[in-house]
Order: sequence, then C-alpha cells, then structure tokens
Amino acid sequence: MAASRRLARKLPSLISRHQRLISPETEAPELTEPPTTSGSIPLDPSLPVLPLAVSHLSPPSPLPALPSAHASSPASLLRLVRRARHHPRLAPLDLHILLAAADASPAFRPDHGLTSLLAARLSASRRLPSLRRLLDLVLSRSCPCADDSIFACPELLPTFRKAIVAFAASGDIPAASEALASLRRAADSPLPAEFYNIILHALSRLRRHEDVIRFYSEMTSVYRVAPDAYTFNILINSSCRAEGVNTAMRWFGEMQHRSCAPTAVSFNTLMRGFIREGRYKEGIKVAREMLELGVGLSVVSMEILIGGLCRGGEALKAAEVFVEFLGDGVVPEGFDCFELVEALCRVGKMDKAVEVVDMVLEGNMKCCLSVPAGVTVLECLMKAGKLDKVCQLMWRMIDQGIVPDTISCNCVFEALCEAGRTADANQLRVLAKEKGFEADGETYRLLVQGFGRQGRRKEGEAVLDEMLDSGFIPNIASYNRLLDGLL
Repeated sequence: MAASRRLARKLPSLISRHQRLISPETEAPELTEPPTTSGSIPLDPSLPVLPLAVSHLSPPSPLPALPSAHASSPASLLRLVRRARHHPRLAPLDLHILLAAADASPAFRPDHGLTSLLAARLSASRRLPSLRRLLDLVLSRSCPCADDSIFACPELLPTFRKAIVAFAASGDIPAASEALASLRRAADSPLPAEFYNIILHALSRLRRHEDVIRFYSEMTSVYRVAPDAYTFNILINSSCRAEGVNTAMRWFGEMQHRSCAPTAVSFNTLMRGFIREGRYKEGIKVAREMLELGVGLSVVSMEILIGGLCRGGEALKAAEVFVEFLGDGVVPEGFDCFELVEALCRVGKMDKAVEVVDMVLEGNMKCCLSVPAGVTVLECLMKAGKLDKVCQLMWRMIDQGIVPDTISCNCVFEALCEAGRTADANQLRVLAKEKGFEADGETYRLLVQGFGRQGRRKEGEAVLDEMLDSGFIPNIASYNRLLDGLL
C-alpha cells in the first residue's frame, strides 16, 4: 500500500488521464479505430488480457498522453513501468504505457531493457495479443544500442525467445512460427537449433507427428540448421508414440550419424518404447548399453525399466535385473524398490522379495529400501507364519534406521506376542525406540498382555511402569486391570 501511495503521488497526471479507463461506472465513449500514421502503432483492442480485478478495463482510445518527464527516454519509462508493477490499477497497463510513448513521438525507440522486461511479463501472464504488439514495436523501432554497431541488438534473441516459448506453450503454433520467421529476418546470423526445438516440442506435445517431421525437414533442408541432441530426443519421443519404437530407432541412428551424442533422455525414451510394446529383452539391452557407453542409470531409468517389467508381469525378470545391477554397484541412490517388492509378493515370490531386501541391506543401500517396501515384505512373511525371518529382517531394518510406522510395528508385535515371543517383540521395541520409534498405548498394552499370558510378571511390570511414566494409563482402574493380567 505504501508503494501504491508513493506512485500515486508521483504520477498524478498519468492517473488522472486514466480516470475514465479505471472507473467502470462511467460510460466510456464508443471505441473507434485510432488514427495511424507512419510512426504510430495502433493499439490492439484486446488489451489488456488479464483476468479478475482488471477484467472490466478497456483500452483507451485515443491513447493517453504521457507526462513528458516520463516519456522523454526509455530509461525513465523503464523506471515508470517497474514502479507501476506494484500499483493495483496501473499494473495491467504496462504495454499501454509503452504504446502511448511510441504514439506520442515517432522518434521514440525503446531500449532492450524495457522490451525485455515487458516480454517477460506478457509471456508470464499469457497476454499473447499484447505480446504480438510488442514484437511489432521491437521490429519497427530498433533498439538504440544498435546505432553504434553493424549488428542487431544483442538482446533481440532472448526477447523473441520468451515470446516464442509463450506462443508454443499456449498451443498457438502459427504465432510461434511467425515470431520465429520475423526473428530469422532480423537476426545477424542463423538461429541456433534451440529456437526450432521450442516449436518442435510444442508440436510433439500436441501429438501432431506429421507436422513434427515436416517442420524438422524444413528446419534442416530449407534453413540449414544443424539439429542437436534435444532435436533428436523430440523426434524419438514423437515417433515412439505415433509410429512405434522401430521408427524411433531410425532417428536414433540418424542422431549418431550426425555426430550427436545420445543423452540419458534418448535411451530412456527408447527403453520406455520397447517396454510399452512388450519387447522386454530389447529394453534391458538398452539399459546395458547405457552402462557400456558411460551414460549411467538414473532413478528415472530404473523406474522405467523395473516398473515396466513389473507392470508387464515380469516381476522375476525385474528382480534378476535389479540384483544384477545392485551387484555391479550401478543402482542410483534414491531408487525405491517398493514396486518390485510389491510385485514379487503379489505373485507369491516371497523368497525372491526377501532376497532383494537382504541384498539391499547387505550392500548398505538403505536409500533404495523405503519403509513401505520393508513393511510389505514383513506383512508377506507374517502371513506365511515365518516369524523368525520377520524378527531377523525387522532387526536389520531398524539397525540401519529403516523404522516402520507405529501401526506396522504394532502388527508385528501382536503377531510375536500371540506366538509366545513377547520378549522378542519387546527387544525390537527397545531397539526401535533408540532409532526414533514412538510407542503408543496399544504398543504397551500388547506387550503387557503378552508377558501376562506367558507368566513373566517381572518383565510385564517393567513395561507397565514405563507405560505409566509415558502417560498412557488414564486412571488407576486401567492400571489395576493391566496389573491383574500379570498375575
């Protein structure tokens, strides 16, 4: 509010000239086409394109005149636009202010600092008609920094890049192509491939594969632009979805023919394509080729490979591949084997799931074993009645800091207590407490009752006292009831 008041005091003339514009109650005169001269730029009638608070605004006609102090130079206008950003009524008029200054003086030429700022704001707010007007102004009135040089403004490419990204992201491919063509004519040298990649990616995202191929052919044959790795990644991805992985492999070969080193994205896309088509051996081969070429497996690569095999009914094959990669030390940190363990338990391959968890713990790769993955194996073992393995596995998990949640621990403790192994359950509780486990009243109740059934009064009283100290016994009646169970 303080910034708004300061700006209002500094710009009383400007605000008063916009009073008709910012007062929706006042009837505005009917808009007419503004007169255009050779040096003026007509205002786009769709400006400003902003929702909510300024949705009722209409562009002024004719353009409001700016105070001469603020329209005298691009630097002063840049300060004005920056300050107006914090004003609730002037913020959506940033392009209006620039067009008013340009209309007031045919000699006015905005510098790249002003146009770059406006391009970023218009792109972020998706005011695409306003963005087109800005690009027209940039092309018709060159930046003053180009006067002392034979080259164009160095900020011309970044400004247009913002606009092309905004057009492409909104799906307006004709506008993006038009901006690219304008930049191609204004630039001093051939444009890099990244400008074409923006439109290629937008076409691929819109599933317009034929247009992707056509645009790539135009890019390389007509404009002689050398494609880069990102170009081929887009082509490989689009081909995988539209025509199949065999067509994508041809683009992969073309990529290598043009001496573009494949990236992890290239391999991951091909791997996903093979697995989507059920060609699991070829998908695994791609993963091994990544290792041979030194690209390395990322978390995404492992999720594509292992997750794809599991969802395709190849849980045992996924386990073999995971064990192989784990033995070679190429499994990346952060990959969670939960989906693999869950798939193995679901198909009844409990022993293989336990083997996977054992290898993870032995290899000190606890980052690959999340709590849900460990709990899934423990539940599977408890259903099979293998309590010895439950105790052993849970002890190793807790020792490495993988502590199950309270409900899961209580399920394990209950199964051990019902099997007459309350002492083992209590030992696990004590170890888990050292690693941050917080027992609740149900935990203590299970242990007290378990010791009571086994006639181990002394251990039961110790747990009961700890339960009392922790505040889980509400009254003396509850305490006496639990104590009676130890007799």
